[in-house]
Amino acid sequence: MNQPSPAIVAQAAVRRLPRLALLLFCLAYLLPGFIGREPWKNDDVAAFGVMLGMAQGQLSWWEPQILGRALETPALLPYWLGAWAIQSLPFLAPETASRLPFVLMLGITLAGTWYAAYQLARQPQAQPVSFAFGGEASPTDYARTLADAALLALIASLGLAQLSHETTPALAGLACAALLAYASARLAAGDPVQRRSAAVLWVLATWGLAFSGTPLLAAALGLGNLGLLAVLPRAPGAAHSEAIAPLPTGLVLGLALSTVAAAWAGLAVTGVDPFGRYWGPPASSAQWDSLMRLLAWFTWPAWPLALWTLWRWRRQLRSPHVALPLWSVLAALVSSTLQNGNERALLVALPGLACLAAFALPTLRRSVSALIDWFALLFFTGCAAVIWVIWFAMMTGAPAKPAANVARLAPGFEPSFSLLLLLPALAATAAWVWLLAWRVGRHRAALWKSLVLPAAGSTLCWLLLMTLWLPLLDHGRSYGPMARRMAQALEQDRGCVLVHGLTQGQIVALQHHGGLSLQRLSAGAGQCNALVVSPEALAGLSRHIALNEWSFERAVPRLNDRKETLLIYRRITAVAD
Repeated sequence: MNQPSPAIVAQAAVRRLPRLALLLFCLAYLLPGFIGREPWKNDDVAAFGVMLGMAQGQLSWWEPQILGRALETPALLPYWLGAWAIQSLPFLAPETASRLPFVLMLGITLAGTWYAAYQLARQPQAQPVSFAFGGEASPTDYARTLADAALLALIASLGLAQLSHETTPALAGLACAALLAYASARLAAGDPVQRRSAAVLWVLATWGLAFSGTPLLAAALGLGNLGLLAVLPRAPGAAHSEAIAPLPTGLVLGLALSTVAAAWAGLAVTGVDPFGRYWGPPASSAQWDSLMRLLAWFTWPAWPLALWTLWRWRRQLRSPHVALPLWSVLAALVSSTLQNGNERALLVALPGLACLAAFALPTLRRSVSALIDWFALLFFTGCAAVIWVIWFAMMTGAPAKPAANVARLAPGFEPSFSLLLLLPALAATAAWVWLLAWRVGRHRAALWKSLVLPAAGSTLCWLLLMTLWLPLLDHGRSYGPMARRMAQALEQDRGCVLVHGLTQGQIVALQHHGGLSLQRLSAGAGQCNALVVSPEALAGLSRHIALNEWSFERAVPRLNDRKETLLIYRRITAVAD
């Protein structure tokens, strides 16, 4: 016997968002952050250095290393894509060219989430209650509306903004996870015509995940989804006429073997150590508190809606529209927890959370929807106002306190006016004001209306940061200023500089921004007269050099003394060339 659906939705509530508006909305979120900025620390600039080294023939495409050491984030697919783009587009700056594949990856993430939610919402168990005299939402319109809502929930997620606009393996993994969610939803539909294309997408997604540095997660998501797809068609509670056709055994075995092969190849080729030093749950209460805070803000506002979905649809937990996205969320949560709260591992949970959040909307009370609207209005309007006030203070010096705070936190930063950056910010702010007026107006109800303001507010604030604050963020989050100061201090030694204890990102920045030729101290290069050391590595410095042969020259901070600092040492008796 069918379990009753908690969704009661009339046809009038399933109007879809205008396609042009939705496309412009996605572009406004997608493009800012990929255009006109320097690579940021740490993973962003480190990944760019690998791509540039591959494109220029300085690094191996199969075993890339930075100064003779394995990469901090072992992956191949995202580095290959960035390097191919740099080679194929020599007329563009390498930073710009390397980002183009990642723009496509974020687009795949948005599209994959939309289509996954659409397929899941068409499941018989996901449909709303049928009315006695008709008028309930049609399956297609209902699915489109929830897909629009899932896309808005994804864009509204606070943790997506920065990490999805960096050229790192994490974004490649996110795109592949969204593609796998779509392939799983298509297989769950039970349509024999769609199985072949869904199987192809499945293989691409699992192999992409495995070669993006997450082979174990690829195996967990792939095999877990296959297990659910094999069990869900026989789940109790579905009438025989609505039961999903079981997948052919040969298809299940083929996809399982492909997934296992992808995970094995990813472990073997990328050299990922599944039980390395980064694997282990939080060991103290403070670490667990930090993890809980990360989960709370990173997945906001999707997680409260997802929890509501699990409660209201608790009788359909074994239905595809709940079970499949729930498994992807749980797998990503476990992966992040085992990596001591790695926020990049948590990215993979966002498409599943967005799908779950969309299914909360048909069951929300009007008062809850109004609360979401008011919170989004106040929060994002306040954030946008702060961004504008600080920008005005940077340009004019008034108000004095914000201007003084900027000068204190970003010493050496010289603000400059740019009309090219101001115009998009003005247009986005005007669109936000128009949207507020539209939202408080009297319009026919639509399920996605509760997520319009959170998604639009998140997009507004991200766009303002990537226009009004872009020079300031480049100064504060890039290693460029620090690397250029290092290059000035080491001008006479730029052809041979020893480094010790530096991260991969710092090494790449000194090479790319500073134009320095670096060698690791452990390599035993004895002809260099300059040495750059991180303060954390000073304790072990005596194992590599005789300290009485070197003198401390100066410290070069990234912003100020409380931030990252690199120390310059110079040989007392210079080695002759």
